[in-house]
Amino acid sequence: MPHATGSLARRAGRLLRTSLFVQVLLALLVGVLVGRLWPQAGASLQPLGDGFVRLIKAVISPLVFCVVVAGITKAGDLKSFGRIGVKALIWFEVATSVALVVGLLAGNVFSPGAGMHVDPASLDKGAVDATTGGGKLPSAAQFALEALPNSAVGAFAENSLLQVLVLACLVGAALLHLGQKRVPQLLPLIEQVQDVVFTIVGYIMKLAPLAVFGATAHLVGQYGLGAMSTYGKLIAVCYGVALVFLVLLGLALKAVTGLSLWKFVRYTREELLLALGTGSSETVMPRMMQKLRAAGCRDDAVGLVLPTGYSFNLDGASIYLSIGTLFIAQAIGVHLSLGQQITVVLVLMLTSKGMAGVPGSAFLALSATASALGVIPASAVALLLGVDRIMDSMRVATNLLGNCVAVFAVSRWEGALDRVTAKQVLAGAAPAGQPRTAPAGREEPDGAAVAPGEK
Repeated sequence: MPHATGSLARRAGRLLRTSLFVQVLLALLVGVLVGRLWPQAGASLQPLGDGFVRLIKAVISPLVFCVVVAGITKAGDLKSFGRIGVKALIWFEVATSVALVVGLLAGNVFSPGAGMHVDPASLDKGAVDATTGGGKLPSAAQFALEALPNSAVGAFAENSLLQVLVLACLVGAALLHLGQKRVPQLLPLIEQVQDVVFTIVGYIMKLAPLAVFGATAHLVGQYGLGAMSTYGKLIAVCYGVALVFLVLLGLALKAVTGLSLWKFVRYTREELLLALGTGSSETVMPRMMQKLRAAGCRDDAVGLVLPTGYSFNLDGASIYLSIGTLFIAQAIGVHLSLGQQITVVLVLMLTSKGMAGVPGSAFLALSATASALGVIPASAVALLLGVDRIMDSMRVATNLLGNCVAVFAVSRWEGALDRVTAKQVLAGAAPAGQPRTAPAGREEPDGAAVAPGEK
């Protein structure tokens, strides 16, 4: 019996040392405990999460640039790359519209704000302004203009993914035009830089448990668990609708590619848990790009669809915005007609495209929707201040999975998906050139150590 206990302890210790999933899960639980028992100390730990996010953001732009340029030149066809972009935008628009409509249907059926009888005059609009910094969402023309870089260095310095994508497309097109005979050293150099960036990501990921601990302790310490009772129905409806939407995404993925979303979730469980813990899907973009490529998606599809989805395919945010609009109206006793709800969908379809990277973007989008309806006071948006941060997990998970499904679907649509490899990898087989198991302490190519025999 003592021998069995010792063996179990050794296995647990080895798993804790080598499994990022276990490390992040433990950090999440400890963060909740610290935030609950010592809220003031927990609230002060946010810099741990913020620092990790800053490090990851520092490598996203060069990584996206390298993957896209390499993808275009390897595909050898700029027209194919253009088709991938158009098909991605079509998929994004359909997915976002479905998310908005499903959210509105659920808001009408479950009425999360009914019976609250809130007086809008009692709400502090200044609190919303403080959250958004007095900013506003860009117009459609401004959004399109800001996607074009006015400085090659500035696009990277400002971490503007759309501008980096435009630059990458131009460089890739130029390399295709010049050909390997005239610039034989550039593509190998870009691929080497890409390998260096992925290695840096592996180093940064070692800090992931610390980041999750700090972000979780801050969330629980700053906001407490009281919001769960005050906004319990709204939280339940939003998370329930997100789950339904993910089921629909899974069915769509199965129909289009024959792949299982649940197997993909298991395949990327470490990245999903990290995104949930830090409240940011950007922290796992580099790792997701690696895993999608290993799962049979072609480089050009991964490099274009995934980063673009971060700006255009905000499924989780769309669910939250549609339900949040109805919640506010119900809470202050305003009935929205069918025509007004259709207006909500149309306005949110436009405003949600300019949300990425804008501080307090959810409140700005809700304020724009309230102004378009003309029957909801802008101050009523303050009703969601107490629950917005709790919705991050729902938005992050739904946005991230929605973007990954889009990569698979568009890749299949364009003939850029190796379905045999995808099914093998999602079933647990080792990606080509990347063994799933390694001796204790040895690192895999992506920088994540794997326990002996771990699947």
